[in-house]
Amino acid sequence: MLLHSNILGQGQAFVILHGFLGMGDNWKTLGKQFSDEGYQVHLVDQRNHGHSFHDEEFNYQVLTEDLKAYCEAHQLKEIILLGHSMGGKAAMLFAVKYPEFVSKLIIADISPRFYPGHHKDILDGLSALDFDQISSRGEADQILKKYVPEIGTRQFLLKNLYWKEKGKLALRINLEVLKANDSGIGEELPMHTEFNGDTLFLRGERSEYIINQDESLIRKHFPNAKIVTIANAGHWLHAENPKDFFESVMSFLK
Repeated sequence: MLLHSNILGQGQAFVILHGFLGMGDNWKTLGKQFSDEGYQVHLVDQRNHGHSFHDEEFNYQVLTEDLKAYCEAHQLKEIILLGHSMGGKAAMLFAVKYPEFVSKLIIADISPRFYPGHHKDILDGLSALDFDQISSRGEADQILKKYVPEIGTRQFLLKNLYWKEKGKLALRINLEVLKANDSGIGEELPMHTEFNGDTLFLRGERSEYIINQDESLIRKHFPNAKIVTIANAGHWLHAENPKDFFESVMSFLK
Protein backbone atom coordinates (compact mmCIF):
# COMPACT_ATOMS: atom_id res chain seq x y z
CA MET A 1 0.00 0.00 0.00
CA LEU A 2 1.49 3.27 -1.15
CA LEU A 3 0.87 6.69 0.35
CA HIS A 4 -1.25 9.11 -1.66
CA SER A 5 0.43 12.34 -2.73
CA ASN A 6 0.01 15.43 -4.86
CA ILE A 7 3.20 16.12 -6.87
CA LEU A 8 4.00 19.65 -8.03
CA GLY A 9 6.77 20.81 -10.37
CA GLN A 10 10.12 19.38 -11.44
CA GLY A 11 13.57 19.26 -9.86
CA GLN A 12 15.08 17.92 -6.64
CA ALA A 13 12.48 16.01 -4.60
CA PHE A 14 11.05 18.03 -1.69
CA VAL A 15 8.78 15.87 0.49
CA ILE A 16 6.38 17.48 2.99
CA LEU A 17 4.78 15.57 5.90
CA HIS A 18 1.70 17.13 7.54
CA GLY A 19 0.80 17.02 11.22
CA PHE A 20 -1.78 15.03 13.23
CA LEU A 21 -5.30 15.24 11.72
CA GLY A 22 -3.92 17.15 8.73
CA MET A 23 -3.27 16.23 5.10
CA GLY A 24 -0.87 17.11 2.32
CA ASP A 25 -3.45 19.50 0.88
CA ASN A 26 -2.88 21.83 3.89
CA TRP A 27 0.51 22.63 2.29
CA LYS A 28 -0.72 23.32 -1.25
CA THR A 29 -0.01 27.08 -1.29
CA LEU A 30 3.52 26.76 0.12
CA GLY A 31 4.11 23.65 -1.98
CA LYS A 32 3.34 25.64 -5.14
CA GLN A 33 5.80 28.34 -4.00
CA PHE A 34 8.53 25.75 -3.42
CA SER A 35 7.85 24.12 -6.81
CA ASP A 36 8.15 27.55 -8.47
CA GLU A 37 11.70 27.68 -7.03
CA GLY A 38 12.68 24.58 -9.02
CA TYR A 39 11.76 21.68 -6.70
CA GLN A 40 9.52 18.67 -7.27
CA VAL A 41 7.25 18.94 -4.25
CA HIS A 42 5.53 15.84 -2.87
CA LEU A 43 2.55 16.70 -0.65
CA VAL A 44 2.11 13.35 1.07
CA ASP A 45 -0.94 12.10 3.01
CA GLN A 46 0.29 9.88 5.85
CA ARG A 47 -1.59 6.65 6.64
CA ASN A 48 -5.05 7.12 8.23
CA HIS A 49 -5.09 10.72 6.92
CA GLY A 50 -6.31 12.43 3.75
CA HIS A 51 -6.60 10.13 0.72
CA SER A 52 -4.09 7.56 2.00
CA PHE A 53 -4.99 4.04 3.12
CA HIS A 54 -6.47 3.21 6.54
CA ASP A 55 -4.71 0.67 8.74
CA GLU A 56 -5.01 -0.52 12.34
CA GLU A 57 -1.30 0.02 12.98
CA PHE A 58 -0.26 3.61 13.63
CA ASN A 59 3.07 4.65 15.13
CA TYR A 60 6.26 6.41 14.05
CA GLN A 61 7.96 3.16 13.03
CA VAL A 62 5.31 2.39 10.42
CA LEU A 63 5.13 6.03 9.28
CA THR A 64 8.86 5.94 8.48
CA GLU A 65 8.51 2.62 6.64
CA ASP A 66 5.62 4.11 4.63
CA LEU A 67 7.86 7.00 3.62
CA LYS A 68 10.73 4.66 2.69
CA ALA A 69 8.38 2.62 0.49
CA TYR A 70 7.10 5.86 -1.07
CA CYS A 71 10.63 7.09 -1.86
CA GLU A 72 11.60 3.74 -3.35
CA ALA A 73 8.43 3.55 -5.48
CA HIS A 74 9.01 7.07 -6.84
CA GLN A 75 12.80 6.51 -7.09
CA LEU A 76 13.51 9.51 -4.85
CA LYS A 77 17.04 10.00 -3.57
CA GLU A 78 18.67 12.77 -1.54
CA ILE A 79 15.35 14.39 -0.77
CA ILE A 80 14.67 17.60 1.09
CA LEU A 81 12.35 16.46 3.90
CA LEU A 82 10.06 18.87 5.75
CA GLY A 83 7.74 17.74 8.57
CA HIS A 84 5.40 19.70 10.82
CA SER A 85 4.48 18.55 14.34
CA MET A 86 3.65 14.80 14.07
CA GLY A 87 5.10 14.96 10.54
CA GLY A 88 8.23 16.49 12.07
CA LYS A 89 8.59 13.57 14.48
CA ALA A 90 8.18 11.13 11.57
CA ALA A 91 10.73 13.12 9.52
CA MET A 92 13.27 13.06 12.39
CA LEU A 93 12.97 9.29 12.81
CA PHE A 94 13.21 8.75 9.04
CA ALA A 95 16.37 10.90 8.86
CA VAL A 96 18.15 9.06 11.68
CA LYS A 97 17.10 5.62 10.34
CA TYR A 98 17.64 6.27 6.62
CA PRO A 99 20.10 9.18 6.32
CA GLU A 100 21.08 8.07 2.82
CA PHE A 101 17.66 9.26 1.56
CA VAL A 102 17.86 12.75 3.10
CA SER A 103 20.01 15.64 1.85
CA LYS A 104 18.44 18.34 4.04
CA LEU A 105 15.97 18.12 6.92
CA ILE A 106 13.47 20.80 7.99
CA ILE A 107 11.45 20.38 11.18
CA ALA A 108 8.53 22.73 11.88
CA ASP A 109 7.66 23.40 15.54
CA ILE A 110 8.40 20.13 17.28
CA SER A 111 11.44 18.90 19.22
CA PRO A 112 12.77 15.34 19.71
CA ARG A 113 11.48 15.24 23.33
CA PHE A 114 8.40 13.50 24.75
CA TYR A 115 5.09 15.43 24.73
CA PRO A 116 2.14 14.40 26.91
CA GLY A 117 -1.17 13.76 25.09
CA HIS A 118 -3.14 16.95 24.48
CA HIS A 119 -5.63 16.17 21.70
CA LYS A 120 -8.51 14.93 23.90
CA ASP A 121 -10.90 17.86 23.32
CA ILE A 122 -10.30 17.79 19.57
CA LEU A 123 -10.82 14.02 19.34
CA ASP A 124 -13.93 14.23 21.56
CA GLY A 125 -15.30 16.96 19.30
CA LEU A 126 -14.70 14.94 16.13
CA SER A 127 -16.26 11.89 17.80
CA ALA A 128 -19.37 13.94 18.59
CA LEU A 129 -20.07 14.52 14.88
CA ASP A 130 -23.06 12.32 13.99
CA PHE A 131 -23.34 12.37 10.21
CA ASP A 132 -26.80 10.79 10.34
CA GLN A 133 -27.91 14.08 11.91
CA ILE A 134 -25.45 16.58 10.37
CA SER A 135 -26.00 17.67 6.76
CA SER A 136 -23.71 20.72 6.44
CA ARG A 137 -20.26 21.96 7.41
CA GLY A 138 -21.93 24.76 9.36
CA GLU A 139 -23.77 22.24 11.57
CA ALA A 140 -20.54 20.31 12.10
CA ASP A 141 -18.79 23.55 13.08
CA GLN A 142 -21.47 24.35 15.68
CA ILE A 143 -20.96 20.96 17.35
CA LEU A 144 -17.14 21.22 17.21
CA LYS A 145 -17.35 24.71 18.76
CA LYS A 146 -18.41 23.18 22.10
CA TYR A 147 -15.09 21.31 22.25
CA VAL A 148 -12.74 23.51 20.20
CA PRO A 149 -13.33 27.25 20.73
CA GLU A 150 -10.51 28.43 18.40
CA ILE A 151 -11.97 29.08 14.96
CA GLY A 152 -8.63 28.52 13.16
CA THR A 153 -8.28 25.04 14.67
CA ARG A 154 -11.88 24.20 13.75
CA GLN A 155 -11.36 25.33 10.15
CA PHE A 156 -8.27 23.10 9.99
CA LEU A 157 -10.24 20.11 11.37
CA LEU A 158 -13.24 20.70 9.08
CA LYS A 159 -10.99 20.19 6.04
CA ASN A 160 -11.29 16.48 6.91
CA LEU A 161 -15.00 16.51 5.96
CA TYR A 162 -16.04 15.31 2.51
CA TRP A 163 -19.25 14.29 0.74
CA LYS A 164 -19.23 10.48 0.89
CA GLU A 165 -22.37 10.42 -1.23
CA LYS A 166 -25.07 12.94 -2.13
CA GLY A 167 -26.23 14.63 1.08
CA LYS A 168 -23.99 12.50 3.31
CA LEU A 169 -20.84 13.91 4.97
CA ALA A 170 -18.02 11.81 6.44
CA LEU A 171 -14.48 12.19 7.80
CA ARG A 172 -11.45 11.24 5.68
CA ILE A 173 -9.32 10.43 8.74
CA ASN A 174 -9.46 7.02 10.41
CA LEU A 175 -10.75 8.54 13.65
CA GLU A 176 -11.04 5.37 15.74
CA VAL A 177 -7.44 4.28 15.06
CA LEU A 178 -6.08 7.80 15.64
CA LYS A 179 -7.97 7.99 18.95
CA ALA A 180 -6.62 4.59 20.01
CA ASN A 181 -3.03 5.63 19.23
CA ASP A 182 -3.13 9.28 20.33
CA SER A 183 -0.83 8.68 23.31
CA GLY A 184 1.99 7.61 20.96
CA ILE A 185 1.96 10.90 19.02
CA GLY A 186 4.13 12.55 21.67
CA GLU A 187 6.74 9.76 21.70
CA GLU A 188 10.34 10.96 21.95
CA LEU A 189 13.03 10.26 19.35
CA PRO A 190 14.98 7.15 20.48
CA MET A 191 18.16 7.86 22.47
CA HIS A 192 21.57 7.71 20.76
CA THR A 193 20.11 8.41 17.31
CA GLU A 194 21.80 11.00 15.14
CA PHE A 195 21.47 12.69 11.75
CA ASN A 196 24.56 14.63 10.70
CA GLY A 197 23.10 16.33 7.63
CA ASP A 198 22.07 19.98 7.38
CA THR A 199 19.00 20.51 9.54
CA LEU A 200 16.71 23.48 10.15
CA PHE A 201 14.33 23.69 13.13
CA LEU A 202 11.67 26.37 12.78
CA ARG A 203 9.70 27.39 15.86
CA GLY A 204 6.71 29.70 16.25
CA GLU A 205 7.38 32.74 18.43
CA ARG A 206 4.09 32.19 20.29
CA SER A 207 4.39 28.39 20.44
CA GLU A 208 5.68 26.35 23.37
CA TYR A 209 6.47 23.24 21.36
CA ILE A 210 10.16 24.18 21.08
CA ILE A 211 11.48 25.91 24.20
CA ASN A 212 15.00 27.13 24.97
CA GLN A 213 15.72 24.01 27.05
CA ASP A 214 15.14 21.86 23.95
CA GLU A 215 18.14 23.30 22.10
CA SER A 216 20.75 20.99 23.68
CA LEU A 217 18.61 17.91 22.95
CA ILE A 218 18.08 19.04 19.35
CA ARG A 219 21.85 19.42 18.85
CA LYS A 220 22.50 16.04 20.47
CA HIS A 221 20.44 14.31 17.77
CA PHE A 222 21.12 16.85 15.00
CA PRO A 223 24.66 18.25 15.44
CA ASN A 224 24.32 20.47 12.34
CA ALA A 225 20.97 21.96 13.35
CA LYS A 226 20.12 25.61 12.95
CA ILE A 227 17.17 26.91 15.01
CA VAL A 228 15.13 29.85 13.68
CA THR A 229 12.13 31.56 15.28
CA ILE A 230 9.22 32.63 13.06
CA ALA A 231 7.74 35.89 14.38
CA ASN A 232 4.00 36.43 14.95
CA ALA A 233 3.25 32.72 14.74
CA GLY A 234 2.16 29.88 17.00
CA HIS A 235 2.22 26.14 16.35
CA TRP A 236 0.71 26.50 12.83
CA LEU A 237 3.62 28.76 11.87
CA HIS A 238 3.45 27.90 8.16
CA ALA A 239 -0.19 29.04 8.02
CA GLU A 240 0.12 32.00 10.42
CA ASN A 241 3.23 33.56 8.86
CA PRO A 242 3.76 31.83 5.49
CA LYS A 243 5.95 34.66 4.15
CA ASP A 244 8.64 34.37 6.86
CA PHE A 245 8.30 30.57 6.86
CA PHE A 246 8.93 30.40 3.11
CA GLU A 247 11.83 32.86 3.26
CA SER A 248 13.49 30.99 6.17
CA VAL A 249 13.25 27.67 4.33
CA MET A 250 14.59 29.14 1.08
CA SER A 251 17.46 30.87 2.89
CA PHE A 252 18.41 27.49 4.42
CA LEU A 253 18.15 25.65 1.09
CA LYS A 254 20.16 28.21 -0.90
